Amino acid sequence: MTLVGSGGYGGAVSVVKDRDEVVEQLEPFRRELTAYCYRMLGSAFEAEDAVQETLVRAWSKYAGFEGRSELRTWLYRIATNVCLDMAPAAQRRARPMDLTSPVSASALDLTRLEENLWVGPVPDARVLSGDPAEVTMGRETIRLAFVTALQKLPAKQRAILVLREVLAWSAAETAELLGTSVVSVNSALQRARSTLAESGGIPASDTYRPLDETQQSLLTRYVRAFETFDIEGLKKLLHEDAVLNMPPYQMWVRGAVELGEWWLGAGCGCRGSRMLPVEANGSPAFAQYRPAEDKNGWTPWGITVLEITDGRIATMTNHMDTDRLFPLWGLPMRLPAIGAVGA
Repeated sequence: MTLVGSGGYGGAVSVVKDRDEVVEQLEPFRRELTAYCYRMLGSAFEAEDAVQETLVRAWSKYAGFEGRSELRTWLYRIATNVCLDMAPAAQRRARPMDLTSPVSASALDLTRLEENLWVGPVPDARVLSGDPAEVTMGRETIRLAFVTALQKLPAKQRAILVLREVLAWSAAETAELLGTSVVSVNSALQRARSTLAESGGIPASDTYRPLDETQQSLLTRYVRAFETFDIEGLKKLLHEDAVLNMPPYQMWVRGAVELGEWWLGAGCGCRGSRMLPVEANGSPAFAQYRPAEDKNGWTPWGITVLEITDGRIATMTNHMDTDRLFPLWGLPMRLPAIGAVGA
């Protein structure tokens, strides 16, 4: 406890909670709150803003908390309200496949849309914690396909589905948090499930499972083929209807044959790229660097998240907001030329 003088009001003294003591109690919840807000908002940056606002509000109101509920429940209530406040101002985020039809490899359509339209990636380290079972479940529920599916729901239904089915809150706990009835919670959950089912459900994927030797070999071959620009080798690693999408470009390409033509045509600038492994959305992912214009090293091109099904690559999502994304992963903004000092 810290005594703070009023500085001129007759020497009156107010007793306030030590700031560091409050922060020490709130900070351990940051990572799980970030995961929750990311599922709600579909953006790592918006999620971090929401969590920061949550902790600021909690700190400012902590003196009145009085332990009437668990601290975790109270923080989730604040975080939910912050996300619901943010949701009406933001268009529901999506992926290019939700908005347009695929283009042919010969159709160069590089129309860029605003970044706030797209579901973005998130580093695993910012949202996953706990024992191995919790981390495995966490990976499954931050996958791009899952988070994208959530964005199709109204914000309150989204909160209910995440609280009930991801975080395993009871209907009564969820109703109390949202200030509604158990009947309303159960009804909203049923509507949320129906909406997801009608829209095709959540695509199956095995990317969140621990990688076995076969999958590790697949990724090794993927990196080797991409860095050597072995297009035939790349095509052998893909499903026949594999998809490449590159937010913020609205275009996307489907099919191994079309993708091969794309890389040899409009995508030929990827020749000579380097791929550094990163952890994103509970899935195999890579930071792609393309050759620098000055030929002296490599510069950021995108964070590529892979979705794997049945031992082959089904979806490649290359997120290209490099000025913000690469610092989020702590990645360098240039790789020096091989042989250069510090390379």
